[in-house]
Amino acid sequence: MKLYTYDPAPNPKRLQLFLDYKGIEIESEQVDLMSKAHLKPEYRAINPACSVPALLLDDGTLLTEVIGACVYLEEQYPERPLLGRSALERAQVISWDHRLFITLLMATAEIFRNGNPAFVDRALPGPQPIPQIPALIERGKLRLTSAWQMVDDALGDAPFLAGDAFSLADIDLLVCIEFAGWVKESVPEQCGNIRNWQRRAQAAISKQ
Repeated sequence: MKLYTYDPAPNPKRLQLFLDYKGIEIESEQVDLMSKAHLKPEYRAINPACSVPALLLDDGTLLTEVIGACVYLEEQYPERPLLGRSALERAQVISWDHRLFITLLMATAEIFRNGNPAFVDRALPGPQPIPQIPALIERGKLRLTSAWQMVDDALGDAPFLAGDAFSLADIDLLVCIEFAGWVKESVPEQCGNIRNWQRRAQAAISKQ
């Protein structure tokens, strides 16, 4: 296997934390997004979607979505499970992964990609030039506000997002919190459940 990635970016970070937690080592190659290496013909030939991360399997199959790569790797490396220990837990983890992606992560991406001069005509990932829409910056901020509260309410007294075990859902939330810092946003002070969870999640990561 070979992993094409870019360490600073949020989606690659989701997969890298998954790999690190499970102790999986894969040959990797950095694809520098800031120099637009993902748009060059050499990388387009590998991944026409021009996205990272991309996991190239030994049989030539290319997995371009984080959740797909994680499902595959979980099957290959079941130790220290991150996608649940039962069918129900698996469903809960994947549901949270999707929910966090379309709320926190995408809201932050709206703010970042539509307001950063480096992303002119790159407002959405992919091979096509997409113009920025400045109005989406404020919409992204509104979406973030409601998303933080949704997550805080869901955590309640639960130790982790998808039950009593650390999972990919918790990795995703850690990455979302870090990514929000790129646009000078953070977990609101009133979201005490998230702040308490964050200490537990960071402790779980540090034990890898």
